[in-house]
Amino acid sequence: MTDVTMDESVVESADRQVVVRLDDLDQQLVGQLVDRARSQGLQLTGEGGLLAQLTKTVIESAAEGEMDAHLGYAKHDPAGRDGGNSRNGARTKSVLTDIGPVEVAIPRDRDGTFEPQIVRKRQRRLSGIDGLVISLSAKGLTHGEICAHLAEVYGAQVSKQTISTITDRVIEGMSEWQNRPLDAVYPVVFIDAINVKIRDGNVANRPIYVALGVTVDGTRDVLGLWAGEHGDGEGAKYWLRVLSEIKNRGVGDVCIVVCDGLKGLPDAIANVWPAAITQTCVIHLLRNSFRYASKRDWAAIAKDLKLVYTAASESAALDAFVAFSEKWEQRYPAIIKLWENAWAEFVPFLAFDKEIRTVICTTNSVESLNSRIRRAVNARGHFPTEQAALKCVYLAIMSLDPTGKGRQRWMNRWKAPLNAFEIAFPGRLTQGRK
Repeated sequence: MTDVTMDESVVESADRQVVVRLDDLDQQLVGQLVDRARSQGLQLTGEGGLLAQLTKTVIESAAEGEMDAHLGYAKHDPAGRDGGNSRNGARTKSVLTDIGPVEVAIPRDRDGTFEPQIVRKRQRRLSGIDGLVISLSAKGLTHGEICAHLAEVYGAQVSKQTISTITDRVIEGMSEWQNRPLDAVYPVVFIDAINVKIRDGNVANRPIYVALGVTVDGTRDVLGLWAGEHGDGEGAKYWLRVLSEIKNRGVGDVCIVVCDGLKGLPDAIANVWPAAITQTCVIHLLRNSFRYASKRDWAAIAKDLKLVYTAASESAALDAFVAFSEKWEQRYPAIIKLWENAWAEFVPFLAFDKEIRTVICTTNSVESLNSRIRRAVNARGHFPTEQAALKCVYLAIMSLDPTGKGRQRWMNRWKAPLNAFEIAFPGRLTQGRK
């Protein structure tokens, strides 16, 4: 026997030639199909078009292959004669695909034991359509708008109930997400609320609370969603439950919690994370101040209050506030009262340097998130249930940053503040990196 050896480079070259020839063949076949379609006046897209026919062929071929595997022999194979179970015709059904509705024939067997996987029993949509519906819902389209979109673009008639059924499938994922383990340490956690209209007897505003954490690496992490009660019924007991839930999911320490003076929240924070600092959002304080003032005075008030929240120290801020009070108390005493009540949670950030002040004195870090949520919420007007509202907000959150560019911007923005946190809270961020 003669040993035959071949240079590896020769083998690789031969493999590449085979791949090239196959690619050329694929291009030739595609070209032939397109030319034939055009010669016959067949549209490439749309109902009955070339793509629809190809989709039909692929689905039916795959289903026949599944039947072959189920029976143990191919169609028309003599091995199947008198072999027990056999084919029993086909069932025609319409399935909605990415290119529109397609009529397909799915084979049946005499024993009724065949379970097709490419298009399951009672399945009317391929998975790509479900993803499309969820994506459109996350972008704020109502169920009616999604139905209209599918009819206009794909020529498919889909009911609002079907759209609701598709989006309801995210509830299981939402539950898993809401209960997932969290990091051990967060330098900052922002808590903010979005008001939504929920029809519970009468349509009423209900808050949906969003907790956004910044990790020790500077990335954004939405910790969870919670539906509050109508009015001011949350209180310390409510927040103790929410924050305890976050702690039980692994968060042992938070350096600073930024919020909008939510009732009972500071006491709950002190109970759950004794070392955490509670910081009132300055922007919310300003917005709330403007509610008590004539619009013509907004610019002057903002200018005077800037001297308070940009002061070099707490004592300097107090001096600036005294001057503000002397100027505006007679005209707008409610503004003075507002700042006095919030003073204890307003001043903590004044003890830090500029890098930390910039990121914790405002909830601007969550404004992009809130903006996306508000678009989705406002598009629906009101929700039939609390669960429906939470589902809408969850989908909006899941659609954030599809390209990953936002993540990198966040990390770049937080490099300097995190260095300052390392100095201001020595050793605490290190625990989060273990």
